[in-house]
Amino acid sequence: MKIIGIIPARYASTRFPGKPLALINGKSMIQRVYEQACKAKLLNNVMVATDDTRIADHAAGFGAPVIITSPHHPSGTDRCAEALHLCGERFDYVVNVQGDEPFLDPEQIDAVAAACDGNVEILTQMTKCTSHEVLFDTGEAKIVLNKNNEVLFFSRSVIPHLKNTDEKEWHLKHNYYRHIGTYAYRVDILEKITKLSLGALEKAESLEQLRWLENGFRIKCIESNFDSHAIDTPGDIDKLLRVIKPD
Repeated sequence: MKIIGIIPARYASTRFPGKPLALINGKSMIQRVYEQACKAKLLNNVMVATDDTRIADHAAGFGAPVIITSPHHPSGTDRCAEALHLCGERFDYVVNVQGDEPFLDPEQIDAVAAACDGNVEILTQMTKCTSHEVLFDTGEAKIVLNKNNEVLFFSRSVIPHLKNTDEKEWHLKHNYYRHIGTYAYRVDILEKITKLSLGALEKAESLEQLRWLENGFRIKCIESNFDSHAIDTPGDIDKLLRVIKPD
């Protein structure tokens, strides 16, 4: 399989404008993400897809291939699709490398790429909910799976409900999983899902991936031993640095 990693990076984040350019111990977030992605062994190429010349110039400055995309994309998925089209090279899969996870482990990317076997339409990662607090955090998307580890539903609520069981013990009585946001898309599927209209489920949960499920696309999940550390606000950088010591 020929696989490209694309890092969507937009400037106009509502909660953190200019986030890709934020410095973390002297190195920008987008550079850290790019360098981590380049350490993955199963990606044939890595590029940055952005709508902003400031990000593009900065990324080119540290040697990253850059594609300038439309500023009107509603999601990173759409930005990946345009970047793939503009790059002019043929690939079998696209891995959407999250641009706000500067300490993403390359092995996590390789785990996604290794599962791209030509049959998988869309693939993403999950990790177990190991505490009551995480399980009931509405900021975390939980996953309901079938026996083949294909997604039945994503929800900010806790599904299934464990009847006659104390909620604080649910994570001990059932294997609940939360979503980790790295995606791989088979190229033909990526083209199709970016043409879909917003659906009722996506509106209700504000989760883009429900649009794909609602239209019958299959999403495969693999379990990850790595946690995700996304940065959504400037304060998240300080919180993360208390846990992780960057190079």
